[in-house]
Amino acid sequence: MAQLIAIAASQAGPAHAFMTGEALRAAAEQLGHRIALSVHSSLGTQGGWSASELALTDAVIIAADMAVDRSGLPSSRIHEVTPDTVLTDALQVVRAALAGAEVAASTAPTGSASHALRIVAVTSCPTGVAHTFMAAEALEQGAKALGYQIKVETQGSVGAQNTLTPDDIATADLVLIAADTQVDRARFAGKRLYATGTKAAIHDAPAVFSQADAGASVWGAAASTAAAPPASAARSGPYKHLMTGVSFMLPFVVAGGLLIALAFALGGIYVYNDAHQGTLGWTLFQIGAKAGFTLMLPALAGYIAFSIADRPGIAPGMIGGLLAGTVGAGFLGAIAAGFIAGYTVSWLNRVIRLPRTLDGLKPVLLLPLLGTLVVGVLMLMVIGKPIAGVMGGLTDWLKGLQTGSAVLLGVILGAMMAFDMGGPVNKAAYVFSTTLIAAGVANPMAAAMAGGMVPPLGIALACWVFRSRFSDEEREASKAVTVLGLAFITEGAIPFVARDPLRVIPACMAGAAVTGGLSMMWNIGLQAPHGGIFVLAIPNAVNHVLLYALAIGVGTVVTCVALGLLKKRLPGGQAPTTA
Repeated sequence: MAQLIAIAASQAGPAHAFMTGEALRAAAEQLGHRIALSVHSSLGTQGGWSASELALTDAVIIAADMAVDRSGLPSSRIHEVTPDTVLTDALQVVRAALAGAEVAASTAPTGSASHALRIVAVTSCPTGVAHTFMAAEALEQGAKALGYQIKVETQGSVGAQNTLTPDDIATADLVLIAADTQVDRARFAGKRLYATGTKAAIHDAPAVFSQADAGASVWGAAASTAAAPPASAARSGPYKHLMTGVSFMLPFVVAGGLLIALAFALGGIYVYNDAHQGTLGWTLFQIGAKAGFTLMLPALAGYIAFSIADRPGIAPGMIGGLLAGTVGAGFLGAIAAGFIAGYTVSWLNRVIRLPRTLDGLKPVLLLPLLGTLVVGVLMLMVIGKPIAGVMGGLTDWLKGLQTGSAVLLGVILGAMMAFDMGGPVNKAAYVFSTTLIAAGVANPMAAAMAGGMVPPLGIALACWVFRSRFSDEEREASKAVTVLGLAFITEGAIPFVARDPLRVIPACMAGAAVTGGLSMMWNIGLQAPHGGIFVLAIPNAVNHVLLYALAIGVGTVVTCVALGLLKKRLPGGQAPTTA
C-alpha cells in the first residue's frame, strides 16, 4: 500500500476541481492506496495532509491547469497531469505517478533553497471595502510564513492607507499588485513588478509570491511612463476595466442618490418643481441630480478608458460618457464610450511614432485630441441613438414589470449576489443594479443589496441556532460576520464557504433569492448602492423601510434553516468536509 498526496485545481471552476479530486481519491482507494487530497479553487483550499503523510508519501500528483503552491513537496516524486487527463483515466494517472516516482526518487533534486524577499504591494477592489483589506491581510500573513519582508498599501474606499514611500519602493526586490481595478504604476518604473487579482492573494498568498518571483518583469522606464500607457493594460481584460470604472463611479452614485433622497424628505416628491426654487430641498435635488448623477456617466466611461489606456484615455472617455448622457444612451452608452475611447487611445499610442523630442506631445495633445474626436463622432453620429433606444426599452421594461416578472428578476439578482461572494457573477448583478439608479429604476438595487446582505447574516444566525454544525472558532467568527453582513459586505461569508462550499453556497443562494424576490414583490426602491442597514436611517433612501428589513430577515432565516438541514453535525468539534 502506497501513500499518495494529490492536488486538484481547475480554472474551469470549483465543480471541475472537486470532480478531479474525487476521481483521484476513488482511483487510489480502488488500487488499495492511501491518499491525502487538497482541492484548490476560487472558493479557497479544502483538505490537505499531515506532516506524517508528507514524510511517508511515495508520489505526489498535481492535477492542475493553474499555478499551485508546491512548497514542501518532494520535487522528485511529483507527477503532473491536467484535470481532463484525470477525468479520462484516473487509474492510469495513479499507476503512472507511482511508477515515475520509483524511477526518479534516487536521482531527482531535493528542491531549491528559497531566498528572502523585500516586497511592496498594493491591493484594491471595485468597492474598496472587503477584498482590498482581505488581500492585504493574506499577503502579510503569507510573507510572514515565508520569512519575507512586506509592506502593503491598501487603496480602499477611504483612500490609500499605509502608503508606500519612495524609500520603500527603492529598497524593494519586488512590487506586487493584487487588484481588481487599475492601479497607477508610474512610481514603480524600473522595479520588478507582478500583477494579479485580489482573490488569488486571498486564497493562496504563498503561491502568488512564488509566481511573482518567477514571473515578474521590470516595469517601464522612468522617462517614458507619462507618455506611454501600460503595456499590459489592454490585455488585462474587459471585466477589470469595467470594475475600475464602477469603482470610480460609485461615490457619485452614493452622493447623488442620498442627496436626492434627502431632498424628497424635506420638500416632497415634487421638490424639483420651480415652485420650490430656493428652498433647501430644491437645492439638494440640484446638487444630487444635476451634478452628482450628471458626473456619474463621465466618471464611469473615463475610468474604463483610464484602465485600458492610462491617463491619456481619461479625457476622451469622460467626454464620451457626458455625450452618452446627453443623447440618452445612459450607462450602456457610457460603457461603450469608455471602451471605445480606451482601445482607440491605446491603439493610437502604438501606431503613432514621433521623434524623441516631440514624443511628449502624445499624452497631452495628440492622444486626447484624436481619441475624443473618434469617440465623440461615433457617439453623436453612429451608436448614440441606437444605444439610447436600447436603454429606453430596458428602462421602460423594468418600470413596467408586473408582479410575477418583478419577483423573478429579484430572485435572479439575489441568487447572483450570493453565488460567488464578490466574484464576477456577484459584480454583474451589482453593476446592473447600480447603474439603473440614475435612470430612475431603484428597485433592482434594493433587491441586490438585500440579497448581498443575507449570506453573512444567515451564516451568523445558523452558527448559534444550529451550534452542533459549527466549531467554536466559527461561532466566535460569526460575531464579526454579523457586522459585515449588516454593512453589505457579502465577502464576510467567504471563510465559511471555503470550508464547505457544496452546502453553504446553495443555502446562501436560497435565502438571498427569497429576499430579492420579496424586495421586488413589495416594490422596494433604494437610492444608495452601498451601506447596508446603515442607510435605512436616512429619510427616503429606502421606501417601505419596515418591509425591506422584513425581506432581509426572512432571507436570513431561510439561509439559516437551509444550513441546518444541509450541514452535518461535527464529529469531535471538527468542521465537516465537502465529501
